[in-house]
Amino acid sequence: MCGIVGLYLKSETLSDDLGRLTALMLHEMRGRGPDSAGFAVYGSPESGSKLVLLSETDAVNWTEIGHRLEAAQGAAIDISPIANHAVLRTEGDGQAARDWLIAHAPEVTVLSVGQSIELFKGIGDPDLVAERFGLAGRSGTHAIAHTRMATESAVTTAGSHPFSTGADTCLVHNGSLSNHNGLRRRLENSGERFQTENDSEVAAGYLAARMRSGDTLSEAVKAALKDLDGFYTFAIGTAEGFAVVRDPIACKPAVMAETDDWVAMSSEFRAIAKLPGVEHARIWEPKPSQIYSWSRSA
Repeated sequence: MCGIVGLYLKSETLSDDLGRLTALMLHEMRGRGPDSAGFAVYGSPESGSKLVLLSETDAVNWTEIGHRLEAAQGAAIDISPIANHAVLRTEGDGQAARDWLIAHAPEVTVLSVGQSIELFKGIGDPDLVAERFGLAGRSGTHAIAHTRMATESAVTTAGSHPFSTGADTCLVHNGSLSNHNGLRRRLENSGERFQTENDSEVAAGYLAARMRSGDTLSEAVKAALKDLDGFYTFAIGTAEGFAVVRDPIACKPAVMAETDDWVAMSSEFRAIAKLPGVEHARIWEPKPSQIYSWSRSA
């Protein structure tokens, strides 16, 4: 099942409303994924790196983790808890900080790293997850979000979407991959680090690895259409923008709409129907294997 929403703002006049509009869209997808939800919001780039961390235990000591990372990196660390998450800022190498945390702080899951992205997720009613992490009050340029119905695994926060393994790159997924175990081993052998058994994290890692090797987002997604077997609709976020792609069969639902002010996608139109000016939008169903992308540089 699961529900996807994505919103990319073409007009800066709506930037203060990004979180509120994304929350409205997410609300409409509650029925498609009532057990957990998550969202990623892209704002103005910050200096240094920003990591969002998760602990599914109350025993975590965020201050201690920050001090240990600071000693390991030799760079100042600022860490701010939010419920069972924490936002960590460092002037050091963000990807190196992610690798260190995965290796030395197993009680913590690194949800995202970058200069623009903040990613949060939680178990329970998607409206309550959005409220817990202040989605409606967040501003920015674009966002993607997901409601999950865990039909093939336990309901855990770490197993919820979005997934991110590379800087300012994340993915939400409706569907299932059939070759993710073999692909996981290949990526791990080339240095990619995973933190869950979810097939969607493998897809996120695949795209991040391709882009680290020099691919553009569109090139990475084009390669994914050949290398990822299964059925899927992906919404992908980067610092520059977002993309949507469906597998060659395209059995999972998706709809898109565009106006002069925004581009939106969702699993069902009722999420897009809440957006301002939707009566003037061009509305379509994304075609199988076709990549739809928007970015600041394009």
